[in-house]
Amino acid sequence: MVNSTPRGPTQKSGWQGLVSDLASDQRAFKNVPWGKAMMWIFLLSDIFIFACFLVGYMTVRISTTEPWPDASEVFALHIGSRNVPLLLIAIMTFILISSSGTMALAVKFGYEKNRRATATLLILTALLGASFVGMQAFEWTKLIGEGVRPWGNPWGAAQFGASFFLITGFHGTHVSIGVIFLIIMSIKVLRGSLETGRPGFLTGRKGRYEMVETLGLYWHFVDLVWVFIFAFFYLW
Repeated sequence: MVNSTPRGPTQKSGWQGLVSDLASDQRAFKNVPWGKAMMWIFLLSDIFIFACFLVGYMTVRISTTEPWPDASEVFALHIGSRNVPLLLIAIMTFILISSSGTMALAVKFGYEKNRRATATLLILTALLGASFVGMQAFEWTKLIGEGVRPWGNPWGAAQFGASFFLITGFHGTHVSIGVIFLIIMSIKVLRGSLETGRPGFLTGRKGRYEMVETLGLYWHFVDLVWVFIFAFFYLW
């Protein structure tokens, strides 16, 4: 009597099984573009760096014996006859979060191969990012003029200045780099480099727009990190 019960896939044994198990990760990621995989690895390493900065900041703030400056007063804007707490920071946060929306739309139109819409949204995202950096430069200039330094400030704990310049400066550098890459990518999209597979920086494979999505991963990460900085540094 013939057993008609279907059998599952034959399990490999010995060296064949070992090789198959070791190669399973390669099979799992075979459809993931290498650029996207490398970006995820880079972002993972960056997460550890930002986490170290924020944990170090919280540790310093909890352990210091001197009074910590009140963020609502330090980062207030003088408008008319009153100080508005955290107004500039709120505007900066709104601008950066809005840029995530324009970046997401750029990725969408990129996969639809709408070059004009993709390039326009990339440029708009870059302008929003540049506006954020400009406001951050204004914030730095204002605090430096008030006497804030990496080794001290007029309002209390000396570690405040070091924490502020380190965390916001490191994040602002990420935004500035992102703006540069957004401008480069918008130029390449407009001239059709992604359509033709023209050799060059950030061009990618012919007719593929993965590089726009990969750049979007970086930009969304920068926006997400700012949410944590805003919560822990400015609101706490």
